[in-house]
Amino acid sequence: MNTANPYTLMFGKEPIQMISRVSESEDIYRNFLSEVSPQQVYMITGVRGSGKTVQMTEISKRIKEEENWIVLELNPVKDLLLDFAAKLYNEKKATDIIRDAKINLSFWGIGVEIAKSEKITDIEVALSRMLESLKKQNKRVLITIDEAVNSQTMREFASAFQIFIRQDLPLYLIMTGLYENIDALQNEQTLTFLHRAPKIFLKPLNIGSIVNQYKNTFHLDDENARKMAKLTRGYSFAFQVLGYFTFENNGDYKSIIDKYREYLDEYVYNKIWSELSEKEKRIMYAIASSKGGKIIDIRELLNLKPNEFSPYRERLIKRGLINGDERGIVKFTLPCFENYVLNNYLGDDYE
Repeated sequence: MNTANPYTLMFGKEPIQMISRVSESEDIYRNFLSEVSPQQVYMITGVRGSGKTVQMTEISKRIKEEENWIVLELNPVKDLLLDFAAKLYNEKKATDIIRDAKINLSFWGIGVEIAKSEKITDIEVALSRMLESLKKQNKRVLITIDEAVNSQTMREFASAFQIFIRQDLPLYLIMTGLYENIDALQNEQTLTFLHRAPKIFLKPLNIGSIVNQYKNTFHLDDENARKMAKLTRGYSFAFQVLGYFTFENNGDYKSIIDKYREYLDEYVYNKIWSELSEKEKRIMYAIASSKGGKIIDIRELLNLKPNEFSPYRERLIKRGLINGDERGIVKFTLPCFENYVLNNYLGDDYE
């Protein structure tokens, strides 16, 4: 194929071929743009490679097109409040407004010295005044933070954000993160507003949509398009990886399946596996070893009572690793992950 590959192997990069999650995106977009916004914070969570960053980027790019909106992406490893102030001041839609308000940010190395204007030495005060000046001009500010973690700088930022919201300032936030990181941040006692913030758990992509994408891109018949789509189980990164290698192989997906599985193992599953506790690994191995994923069989392998198994089941579901929609059964959500677990678990064998 002579044209550019429409799929990508890079995490977070918005690909040419993608499947949008229209419902969740529309909810955020509609709520933020309402005259009186019912929500000012959203958290997008899901397993690695589930499309968190891509969805956040898609929403932020759409909002950025609105005339009265300013969209800023903050780096979670920096001092978030200082990063926020610097980027807000340097945003072309905000610079003149902030200057005209004679807000002196030179103490922080931001902007220039303003004659007869006292330097502001508290970064929260500085941001509050900046946002107040933007509010008077009917501007709104959306902040996006990718892969948020429960760090000191993140807690400081969230505490300040909570104050800005109480001051009725036009500030909005979308954060992405792994379930365990978002959960840790939400459970901070001083950050009660985050605990009430809506969480969007990214579910698998619609298989029918994947079928249509592959069918049109590779000119497949219905049967082969379905077989190819089912190999992904709706996992967003797998959809990209399988599409990428198939494109590079002139549309022949069958001969690159081993390469596809090896790529998922090396670039996704190794990391996911390393982040599980030994008990969680043992439970995942029991699920992989069971016949049909029946919970009663899994508990028997583990020698666990229902109340002992349930917390692990719920946690693994929220982390996006297993699906518990079918009563009495759990299944792996990620393609070929059961094989990875069987091959990589180093504990006791159940058979």
